[in-house]
Amino acid sequence: MANTGFLLPLTFVLLFATFGGILSVNSPNITTDQSALLALKSRITYDPHSFITNNWSTSTFVCNWVGVICESRHHRVAALNLSGMGLTGTIPSQLGNLSFLALLDISHNTFHGSLPTELANLHGLEYLNFGSNNFEGEIPSWFGYFTELRSLFLHGNNFTGHLRSGIFDNLSKLQKLDLSGNQISGRIPTGLFKCKELTYLSLYSNSLDGNIPTEIGNLTMLNSLLLGYNNLTGPIPSSIFNISSLQEIVLGYNNLFAHLSSNIFDYLPRLLRLDLVGNQLSGKIPSSLFKCKMLEYLELYDNNLEEDIVPLGITNLTSLVYFSMPKTNLSGEIPHFIGNMTSLEYIDFSYNNLRGEIPPAIENLHFLRGFFLLENKLSGRIPSLQPSLQRYGVADNNLVGEIPSSICNLSSLDSLYLSENSLDGKIPECIGNLSSSLSIVELQNNNFHGEIPKTFAQGCTLQIFRINNNQVEGSLPRSLVNCKYLNLLDVGNNYLYDTFPNWLGSLDRLQVLILRSNRFYGLVDNSNASDVGVSFTRLRVIDLSHNNFSGYLPTKFFENLQVIREGHEKKVEPEYLKYSLDDGSIYYVHDLYFTTKGLEREFHSLVTIWMAIDFSNNQFFGEIPETLGQLYSLIVLNLSHNSLTGSIPSSLGDLSELESLDLSSNKLHGRIPSELKNLGFLAVLNLSQNNLVGPILQGKQFDTFTNDSYMGNWGLCGLPLSKSCGNDEETPGENNSEDDGHGDGELNWKFSILMGYGSGFIVGLSMRYIAFTTGKPRWLVRIITRVEQRFEKWYRSQLFG
Repeated sequence: MANTGFLLPLTFVLLFATFGGILSVNSPNITTDQSALLALKSRITYDPHSFITNNWSTSTFVCNWVGVICESRHHRVAALNLSGMGLTGTIPSQLGNLSFLALLDISHNTFHGSLPTELANLHGLEYLNFGSNNFEGEIPSWFGYFTELRSLFLHGNNFTGHLRSGIFDNLSKLQKLDLSGNQISGRIPTGLFKCKELTYLSLYSNSLDGNIPTEIGNLTMLNSLLLGYNNLTGPIPSSIFNISSLQEIVLGYNNLFAHLSSNIFDYLPRLLRLDLVGNQLSGKIPSSLFKCKMLEYLELYDNNLEEDIVPLGITNLTSLVYFSMPKTNLSGEIPHFIGNMTSLEYIDFSYNNLRGEIPPAIENLHFLRGFFLLENKLSGRIPSLQPSLQRYGVADNNLVGEIPSSICNLSSLDSLYLSENSLDGKIPECIGNLSSSLSIVELQNNNFHGEIPKTFAQGCTLQIFRINNNQVEGSLPRSLVNCKYLNLLDVGNNYLYDTFPNWLGSLDRLQVLILRSNRFYGLVDNSNASDVGVSFTRLRVIDLSHNNFSGYLPTKFFENLQVIREGHEKKVEPEYLKYSLDDGSIYYVHDLYFTTKGLEREFHSLVTIWMAIDFSNNQFFGEIPETLGQLYSLIVLNLSHNSLTGSIPSSLGDLSELESLDLSSNKLHGRIPSELKNLGFLAVLNLSQNNLVGPILQGKQFDTFTNDSYMGNWGLCGLPLSKSCGNDEETPGENNSEDDGHGDGELNWKFSILMGYGSGFIVGLSMRYIAFTTGKPRWLVRIITRVEQRFEKWYRSQLFG
């Protein structure tokens, strides 16, 4: 619901125009106000449109300056509105000299710093809006001096500290208060509820804790109550549900609890929006909710609601626009009567236990823009799709049949999630034509056949394209080169027959390229990259495994991987690999598959520090390029099951982030380079089935590897193999003073080994759990542990410097 408080500046203009008008003729010099505003001008360091720079001049009467309104009796500045001018600067103390000021609005700029105490002199202020800037510090207690104040907006800044209860003691006329989007902590002060004329209260998205005071029931004129995204605990006061004027209740993502009794919403006939997401609500969806016939937005998910069917009474909510009920224990079938709720624009019943078919009556919802039924147990075919749809998600069900041809009419489609079903048929060619609006296409893990559409349009906006684990064939369409925003391309586990797509290198946003388990063949060679604009500079994950690629390993290709080579130097904040969509929502990369130690594993979330190269199970030959040792951020390197010869490059010892190294089943010879002992994070090592000779390295992480890491190398000796080395062969590391020392280095190293041997999963500060298709092998747990430790190290550095 729109915040009508932002319209107040216009109201002031109209009032001035009605009662004497805006002063627009020359008047006596008002040096106090002029000096105050010129002081403000001097503090503005950036004025992109020159609104202030070119207009605020001593040669022009101050009441004619941009953003300035004067009252007509004394010709003093009564209103200053600089909202949305893109200004940067600080607030001077002289601004407190505008003693006739009733309206001050500098919102939606980049003013910063703290607020000068001299502003406390503006006793006549009725409207104050500092929202959407970068102000910092505590909310000043002298705001309590503004006894005439009706609207106070401080949202979207960096205010911290507690709210002092005394601030509100004298603000009896306050009607609108917005402190959302700051870092305010502590409890909600009970003094706030002395402001009995409040109609709009937003403390949304702060760090408030404690209970919601029961005195909130004193705000009997309240229309909007927005307390979501805090750390509030305890019961939801029943007095909230007795405020009959309420139109918005937003308490989502706290830790509040309440039992939803059947009559809880009896006294809220004007309710338009209800958001109780992410709390600890119990009970069933109350029947009294269906009396709120004006309700437009309903969100109850992520609670502890009892299992229930979609209630019949929902049809009374004929004004409902946004109906979001994922993770609410809904069961049974989706009722056909939902097709009668013709105002609906968004439906989300994901992550429930719904069965049966998607009712064809959905076709009657002509305004539907978003439709999500992810991870249910639905069966049958996908019904015809409405042309109004922008997002459609029915992944992780048991749906069958083809993609309906009506998808070709969805000219505004942004996201399509059909993965993890039993859909078949060909992928409609029009998917390529829709690529000027599409951002995400997920079709993986179905039974699609035929070819990938070849008509990806100029101006393609596609960011994610995943069609892996199907039966598509043919070649990779060259029109994908039109998709300049492409971040992730996964066509793995199909029947594609093509050469390596060097032409994708011109897509300078491409980060993940997975071609695994197809029939790609030929050389991976972009030695003439500079001529054709091929670079792959931002790739962080590339998987070419299980194909028929041949020739030498591509030295030039590895040299171009700038993100993997330089990522360790930038020290960026680790986060999940994600992409922003046009409406501000976030898509997280999930469910990618990698082969580690011969087994395919599923990663439910991918973090940005994950850097992997998998060229295994091909026909590469020749030596391993020394240049691989310059990919300093690499975490996984798999070159196994090829025909590589020569020795293991000592430069691999420079890969300080490496956690998994698989060179097995090649024709490598020579000794294991001692430099590999520098790989402090190495948790997986597989050198088996080669022609290596000499003693196995001892000490540090090499003490944790088993026989499996070395089997099939008849010339190797030393632990953990049963074959001992002869007297003339020195075992590297045995007499190394570094390894035998008893200082902190050894203690830390032994600690990391103990961490690596943990028997369960580590649930870290930033990562979700990682699920595997088979078991929880110790060696992979160690990799995850190391990633978690790096997250923790970064997090602590942020907290404690």
